[in-house]
Amino acid sequence: MAFVASLVAAFLSSLGLGLLTLDIAAVIINFTAVLVVCYLVFSYLLKAFIHDRIKLIYKNIYRFKTESGKGYGVLNKKERDPIGAVGKEVVEWMIESRKEVKELKQQENFRREFLGNVSHELKTPIQNIQGYIHTLLDGALDDKKVNRIFLNKAAKSTDRLVEMVNDLTSISTLEDSSSLDIKDVDLLKLTQEVFEMVENQAKGKEITLAFNKNNPKSVVVKADLAKVRQVLVNLIVNAIKYGKNGGKVTVRFFDMDKNILTEIADDGFGIEAEHLPRLFERFYRTDAGRSRDQGGTGLGLAIVKHIIESHNQTINVRSTIGVGSTFAFTLKKA
Repeated sequence: MAFVASLVAAFLSSLGLGLLTLDIAAVIINFTAVLVVCYLVFSYLLKAFIHDRIKLIYKNIYRFKTESGKGYGVLNKKERDPIGAVGKEVVEWMIESRKEVKELKQQENFRREFLGNVSHELKTPIQNIQGYIHTLLDGALDDKKVNRIFLNKAAKSTDRLVEMVNDLTSISTLEDSSSLDIKDVDLLKLTQEVFEMVENQAKGKEITLAFNKNNPKSVVVKADLAKVRQVLVNLIVNAIKYGKNGGKVTVRFFDMDKNILTEIADDGFGIEAEHLPRLFERFYRTDAGRSRDQGGTGLGLAIVKHIIESHNQTINVRSTIGVGSTFAFTLKKA
């Protein structure tokens, strides 16, 4: 400070200000000192103010992430770059929020499409029944040549409607895994029983039902017998429906240490890749007209998926056009 004073005094002396030199120098020095002190105090207060505000923002972000199971940590008081730390958290939060919004939009689209599919699938048999009944009431009831034909068609549409409602109810029930009756299930034996159940359908298309030659000797899993039977029936019947005439449906088992992997393969036309991610959705059809002609409610694969997932296992599908499709699922080894 003395050095500064001497410089100021020398400067004022050179201007010929005489006795005022020391007084003016003292004023300038005092003013400079006050300015420096004010700057330091202001900087400290500003830093404390910003840090407190950032800390509050950070705490809010942290609380939100903790509540949503995505917490990362807390802001350190000695954090050298609190703004950078918060900026990083905000960016991560923004990315997560965008993902959540995208998922919600997808779910909304699926919900809308599902409701549309349900309405369409239910409306078709109801309209058929309504049409047959009105035709009978308009005079066809007294015509012995056609009255039973219309009654049989109405009965088939009613059966389809009941089957659809039952499948929807089954899916709702399957979402509760506590309803499973877990026991040891021999998959080889159970698959053979299913082969016998669907033998006539296979013969109708001259399709051979077979096991893979290299299957393990023991294929016993922990599962709900009735539910797994339903899975095998649905998948094998599907393979027959969409397999080629004179083709083959093969069931393979693989020992995966803790699980048994089961594959049901056909040699049909195959499924286009764009349909595979949505194949297990309720009422989703790759070819609505063709699928409806083949029969079924459009809920078979959704039921299969729910059954496997209720066992805390997974199911997937792979397919090649012109080669065929393979559905594979796992079950816990007994």
